[in-house]
Amino acid sequence: MIELTPIGQVESELTDRALAPKQGFEGAPDAWLVFEPSVLDGLEGIAPGAEVIVLTWLHRPDRDVLRVHPRDDVANPLTGVFSTRSADRPNPIGLHPVQVVAVEGARVRVRSLEAVDGTPIVDVKPVLQRGLGA
Repeated sequence: MIELTPIGQVESELTDRALAPKQGFEGAPDAWLVFEPSVLDGLEGIAPGAEVIVLTWLHRPDRDVLRVHPRDDVANPLTGVFSTRSADRPNPIGLHPVQVVAVEGARVRVRSLEAVDGTPIVDVKPVLQRGLGA
């Protein structure tokens, strides 16, 4: 049995999955990561300028999909979801590299997050420089 408990959620102006950019660097707006009070100590050390990876539970996908046209373009051949970044997949875990813009208590503003409003946050991890660990 696997149990995931959201540690927060995304607040974003993106509300329509179909209109959201496929990747954050393709024009996604800044967004807020809003954390549960019980995990606030875990934010210690996160500061503006930090690069982090936000793991989310993509709560609006089709979990029965195993093959997709990459980037939703039918000109692309059907491909297995495990070799794509499609949100539609059996376990819809989102992986979002972002940069921290501001930290305000339980709220962390990040740049270029393509997750839609209300997306549950599962974890946050630092981007490690080669040869360094944290």
